[in-house]
Amino acid sequence: MNYDNVIAERKNKVVYRDGDFVAKVFDETFPKSDILNEALNQARVEETGLNIPKIEEVGKHDGKWAIVSTYVEGKTLAQLMQENPDKLDEYLDLFVNIQIEILDKKAPLLNKLKDKMSRKIDQTDLDATTRYELHTRLSSMPKHTKVCHGDFNPSNVIITPDGTPFVIDWSHATQGNGAADVARTYLLFCLQGKKDLGEKYLKLYCDKTDTARQYINQWLPIVAASQSVKGKPEEREFLLSWVNVFDYQ
Repeated sequence: MNYDNVIAERKNKVVYRDGDFVAKVFDETFPKSDILNEALNQARVEETGLNIPKIEEVGKHDGKWAIVSTYVEGKTLAQLMQENPDKLDEYLDLFVNIQIEILDKKAPLLNKLKDKMSRKIDQTDLDATTRYELHTRLSSMPKHTKVCHGDFNPSNVIITPDGTPFVIDWSHATQGNGAADVARTYLLFCLQGKKDLGEKYLKLYCDKTDTARQYINQWLPIVAASQSVKGKPEEREFLLSWVNVFDYQ
């Protein structure tokens, strides 16, 4: 693997490309357990048959942990939506169909979404009463075992030149209730200042799956609280405004 060609730089990580492979190299501050968990998540999701980059190697480069995967040529759905606004409805339809396909899969060895959400609620600085209400709601939600991406947004879907979609970035993957994943995607649109697109997305998902909007709404406070723990400071106030469980009955 040659590390000369940088194709992306993000907080705590740099992505390199060498031919048919990419390496995501993490800096020294990134917990080893999170890196190995990301690789394990990706390997487990590979086994479902979904179109995702394949793990090729986990090792070190210059003393830093690295995950090497197959390279997927193409443009993200986010790029395509921006470049072709006249095709927005077509892209959004594809986006929802891909999410439905993901949620139709099972990966029994993935971590459980409810366990992760419970830990995140405990990590917030919300008052004890609010945390109690969130835990109570979380425990009452139906238990499912669907594959949940955890960060499903148009930037994490690559469309190859022949039109094949691939989904990347499985670091937050869990198994659980798909409505939680849908609520997170909706909040991600809102965080990007695209609430109208988020509403359109949510209506399309609910129509396609015959899901009540109120059911998704019940997850919004839980997901917002979870997202706020590692959210950017400028996002925290927005996310915490969604946390009041009584607003989304």
